[in-house]
Amino acid sequence: MHVVQRFHGSDVVRAALAHQNTQQFMKFAVVGLVSLAVEYAFLTYFLHALHMDYLMATTISFTVSIVVNYFLSMKYVFEHKDDLSRRREFTIFAILSAIGLGLNDLYMFIGVSLLNVGTMAMKLISTFFVTWYNYFSRRKFLDGTKR
Repeated sequence: MHVVQRFHGSDVVRAALAHQNTQQFMKFAVVGLVSLAVEYAFLTYFLHALHMDYLMATTISFTVSIVVNYFLSMKYVFEHKDDLSRRREFTIFAILSAIGLGLNDLYMFIGVSLLNVGTMAMKLISTFFVTWYNYFSRRKFLDGTKR
């Protein structure tokens, strides 16, 4: 006789949430939201108080958020690799973030200048896409967790 095992939807969700990769991504998401709040606050200030160009404001606010994100990510999300000095770790983090900045600015330019999407709305859209790049690239190059 062939036995069919049935899973309830809640069992599948519970198992997925308990998986270490899911837990790591949820921590990454929280750190990302904090970094986004910092970036969004700076972006708002640069745009509305200083009347800065949107690409310059986006670049500077993104750079500030990189520093915040590095410290929070390496403290709460990723484990330090023993074979990496902190200087090399930050250098890799900064290079990966610079690529993310390039993607961010590209999305902002396409959305705002070519598609006429509002700057703040486009920032949220851009952040969604850059988040996936950031998570997987940092996990690959910086995470010392044994999997």
